[in-house]
Amino acid sequence: MVNAQDRPDGRGYTTGVSSASYELGRTAVLLVDPYNDFLSEGGKIWPRVREVAEQVNLLDHLRAITAAAREAGMPVFVVPHRQWRPGDYDDWDHPNPTQRGIQERHSFEKGAWGGEWRADLVSPGSDIVAKQHWAQSGFPNTDLDLLLRQHAITHVILIGLLANTCVESTGRFAMELGYHVTLVRDATAAFSAEMMHAAHELNGPTFAHSITTTEDLLAAIRSAR
Repeated sequence: MVNAQDRPDGRGYTTGVSSASYELGRTAVLLVDPYNDFLSEGGKIWPRVREVAEQVNLLDHLRAITAAAREAGMPVFVVPHRQWRPGDYDDWDHPNPTQRGIQERHSFEKGAWGGEWRADLVSPGSDIVAKQHWAQSGFPNTDLDLLLRQHAITHVILIGLLANTCVESTGRFAMELGYHVTLVRDATAAFSAEMMHAAHELNGPTFAHSITTTEDLLAAIRSAR
């Protein structure tokens, strides 16, 4: 068990809300929406994410965290958004704005390249894939909570997209369910720097137990026992 300590990150921020300890067998990485549409050149949403993603070195950090977790024996849970299918939302009474956008552009389309995992992030043989969520949080109407509890997980580390929507909503819900929540400020991205600031400096501290960096998290994972 090791602590990911708070300290300045060089930009005037601190790397954690409080120090956090991670224990193998009790901690899981939640990889949110690792779709090609989000994370790969040619993806439908990648152009909106690219600037922030490249600024924080998102892809390298996602690869590093998932690889370190698997090497340490820490489970990686994939938390996927609904793959769009023809007819989705067409007869809904009040789909939200994000769902309207998915309805128009067919994000994460089932059977299409954009609706497949980015291959260097997901390990089909070892990662645990939760049921798909329809809105922002990975918990409502899915089996994520059941799977985490059946694996005796108490601490969740959230990475993936988007910082201010699915990652934040899943983290908030996890806190409400009693999990210890860690956000990783440079293992996620959003459509703007302002959205990232809101996710980690304004909203995150109201529900996350730790807000850290990839560097400090990797040290914690590699030292966990």
